[in-house]
Amino acid sequence: MPELPEVEALAAFLRERAAGHTIDRIEVSSLSALKTFDPPITAAAGQPITGASRHGKFLDIHVGESLHLVVHLARAGWLHYRDSFNAKTPLKPGSGPIAVRVRLDDESGFDLTEAGTKKSLAAYFVTDPRLVPGVSRLGPDALSVSAEDFAAAMRSRNGQIKGVLTDQTILAGVGNAYSDEILHAAKMSPFALTNKITDDALLRLHEAMRATLTGAVERSVGQKAATLKSEKRSGLAVHARAGLPCPVCGDTVREVSFADTSLQYCPTCQTNGKPLADRRLSKLVR
Repeated sequence: MPELPEVEALAAFLRERAAGHTIDRIEVSSLSALKTFDPPITAAAGQPITGASRHGKFLDIHVGESLHLVVHLARAGWLHYRDSFNAKTPLKPGSGPIAVRVRLDDESGFDLTEAGTKKSLAAYFVTDPRLVPGVSRLGPDALSVSAEDFAAAMRSRNGQIKGVLTDQTILAGVGNAYSDEILHAAKMSPFALTNKITDDALLRLHEAMRATLTGAVERSVGQKAATLKSEKRSGLAVHARAGLPCPVCGDTVREVSFADTSLQYCPTCQTNGKPLADRRLSKLVR
């Protein structure tokens, strides 16, 4: 799933490549992806792209003076920029992985795509990003939240730190991959309970989050959309690296699997050398 650094980089890429160009038209192939109807998506035609920004993991493409195409790429969504579209004919409904196509006045543009059969990509064409339910419920942004507000946010919900850290209503921008990386950098178990974490540990976690995300943004911004995924993978220490050596201590990275996701961690760095069991059964001291 694209998280804060990748969405920040996509926004920067669109500001550089698409801003200033006029939208020829927006075509919707997946009708379920477009969540709004007023204003109609046809209102984008003839309007310039005036910028791009981010709200947590939501990409916000600024259209004209007061319109926004807000996109949540979900788990398997992505943005593919085309310098030129070969086909002039409009997209047909259900055109493979393409959910939305934005054509620009120089015959370039971009596709919003989603792989797999579970379709969760969501696009909203609105006059204010705050009209998007997911945006209006976002907690403070992970890159700008102060240490004090971060500690308060983490303690606002009793639970395991991994789940609280990725709850977008508590903290915006951190998902499954970067939460693994942040917890590894902070030397903290993903099962640590928020009501038992010390002030010093929360400060360490905040510092690890800022360093991890800032480093990822610096590596990502300036990349083309096509290279962002590989750039993300190259910078990961534990996420999606189960069975490989931890780059810090050399221990084997372990994994805990759930129904539809998983987490990765280093026992030596994070759990005093003890492997984690199922999250409901783990008796490790937090």
